[in-house]
This record gives sequence, C-alpha cells and structure tokens, in this order.
Amino acid sequence: MTGRLLAVTGSASGIGATTAAMLRARGDRVIGVDLRDAEVCADLSTADGRAEAVAGIAALAGADGADGPAGPEGGALDGLITCAGLSRAGAPQVSVNYFGTVDLVLGLRPLLAAAPAPRVALVSSISSTQPSDPAIVAACLAGDESAALDAAEAAVAAGRPHEIYSSTKLALNRWLRGAAVSADFAGAGIAVNAIAPGVVLTPMTAELVANPDWKRVMDAAVPMPLNGYAPPEAIAHALLWLVAAENSHMAGQVVFVDGGAAALTAAG
Repeated sequence: MTGRLLAVTGSASGIGATTAAMLRARGDRVIGVDLRDAEVCADLSTADGRAEAVAGIAALAGADGADGPAGPEGGALDGLITCAGLSRAGAPQVSVNYFGTVDLVLGLRPLLAAAPAPRVALVSSISSTQPSDPAIVAACLAGDESAALDAAEAAVAAGRPHEIYSSTKLALNRWLRGAAVSADFAGAGIAVNAIAPGVVLTPMTAELVANPDWKRVMDAAVPMPLNGYAPPEAIAHALLWLVAAENSHMAGQVVFVDGGAAALTAAG
C-alpha cells in the first residue's frame, strides 16, 4: 500500500531524515517534525511543544485528505515513526526521549485510529539492556515528568549521567509492551512496535566514533559482530517494515537491529 501519510519525528537529520527520504521515495507522504527544517517545527522537550506538534500534524493530516474515514481533526494518519532523541547525557533526555515520544503517540492516537491500517514504530536502543536508574524508569512509567527530571538530576549528581539515556529507553520499552496490547491501540487496530539499534553512523554519533577513547568504550559496550556500526539506512528499512500495512500482527515487540550486540551480551 503506497501513498500513505506518515509523521516522522527527528526528521531533519540522522535516522529520521533517512527514513523520511525513503518513505517519500516509495510514494508515501511525510509530515516531518523537528526543531527546524521540517513541516512541523516543534520542541518535543516541553509539554507545549508536544501539543504544538500534535496540532500541527493534525492540521496537515486533515489538509492532505489522508485515506480512510475522517478523524476528530478531519483527517487520518496512517503511521507514526518516532526518531527524535537526545544522546548527550543530561536530564533533558527524559523529556525528549521518553515523554516526547509517549505524549506524541497518545496525542495522535485518534488520528491513527481513523486510518485503515495504522502503524506506530518507536526508536528504542540497545542501551535499554544496559545499567539504568530505577527511579527514572519508575517516574517515567508513572507519567511524572517532574519526578523523572529530578531523578535524572540526582543521577548526574551521583556521577551516573550515562544511566539516563538507558533509563529512558528501558522505560519506553516497558510502556510500549503495555500500551501496544491495550484497547486503545491493539483494540483500535493500531500496531505499535519498536526498533532498538546498536551504534548507528549519524551526525549524533560522529563525534564519539571519531574519538579513539570513546570508540573503545562503545566497542566494548556494544560489540556488533555482524557488519559493525550500522548506516542509518539499515534502521530505516526496519522501521519501514514496522509501519507497513502488511505488518498486521506484531504488537509490543522490540526488534534489535544491532549487529548481534544484544545476542552476544545477553546472559544465558
């Protein structure tokens, strides 16, 4: 099924830009969301910014006359791919990586439910298997952004800023598994799944890859025996499968596209 309408967050660079380009190349229509250089410019680190993103997507979905019955905003959205995220350690990762994803999925649920074969693909991470902070994870899952930010600041003060990113991705995985099989999503025919990449060669990782010390750390933490670090296209292809109309029965799955890192490092 081509000619579908999909929203892609983080569309201005990295995995998001590659995914958006591949969708357009196959004939889909894309509403990109990013801080700049996108159809909808919004800051997903704030509640107001997320609301603006939802409103902007809804307006364009209605204007585009997407396939399917009219949703509450006058249109429908066939798919959502959430690539926006922060890798630099710090409390803002909580707001963008977790709440910036979950709030957008929830806000766009009515438009997705109005489409004939709605699909959602989240970008998680191999980091979700690494050490995390239980307080951050718990606060995220409780929907308490303020408490999650406080817990992240505490992790920084304790010398554990690296646990913030993994905590946001672990929380995202756990939220996904519950939401995907709920009446609001599975019950409405909305398939929700995630891709968990290993190290991907994007502008976000370029500085780390170029630094021999950081590269040694990454090689030790995320060993990727199959073809090494991934180009963004490898992740984009997997995301395109998750949002395909033909992907009708996957729900709540986190698919690792990590060159074998999770399999190599998993206990048992």
